[in-house]
Amino acid sequence: MTHRAPELHTTEDGSLTLYAPTFGEHYHSMHGAVQESEHIYLGLALRERMSSWREGDVPLRLFEVGFGTGLNALLSWREAEERHIPLQYYSIEKFPITPEIYEVLHYEGLGQEREVKDQLLRLHTAPWDEAVELSPFFTLHKLRGDLTTCTFPERLSVIYYDAFSPESQPELWAEELFQRLGKVASSGAILSTYCAKGEVRRRLQRSGFLVERLPGPPGKREVLRGRIP
Repeated sequence: MTHRAPELHTTEDGSLTLYAPTFGEHYHSMHGAVQESEHIYLGLALRERMSSWREGDVPLRLFEVGFGTGLNALLSWREAEERHIPLQYYSIEKFPITPEIYEVLHYEGLGQEREVKDQLLRLHTAPWDEAVELSPFFTLHKLRGDLTTCTFPERLSVIYYDAFSPESQPELWAEELFQRLGKVASSGAILSTYCAKGEVRRRLQRSGFLVERLPGPPGKREVLRGRIP
């Protein structure tokens, strides 16, 4: 498959996303990129896991499938700063976006525009395949590669499963990947994904996750959340 450069689009809440011609899909919901990320990944996973973190606990370890525009990383970084909870953020990406795209990304409503743009640039210009401490509460480790062949981080607290759909990238929704993630997830770990397909739910269940269907953000009736008991 020949990879084609993504195109910048504006979603209904005014936030930006990308359209991937290679896969025929947007990186986020066109009903609103920020509200989708806030609901599915922060609301159902990171904040839920942070609620049980206590002073003196080890840093939370998060693995994101698909770094993309860096929006999930940006929101998670800001959440860690606000709560003063240390977060080690791992994210894998096979097709990183270019400076021509990430230099024009912006997200109004998330604070001072200059600060948000500076954080986005720091996320995107951070070197690949090494840990970079971007603040006392946020360490980024971007992995450049293929999810199907990478070595997953250990002792994961949170997993954002944000790959393109099973229709366009079926190999990224294979049960074998969920089984591998289940083995590196800590007790109480949470996985969240926008995909609510029955077969994905069953694969997660067979891989050791306790799975529930939950209401989705605007434009999405249901999403899935899995927990390691």
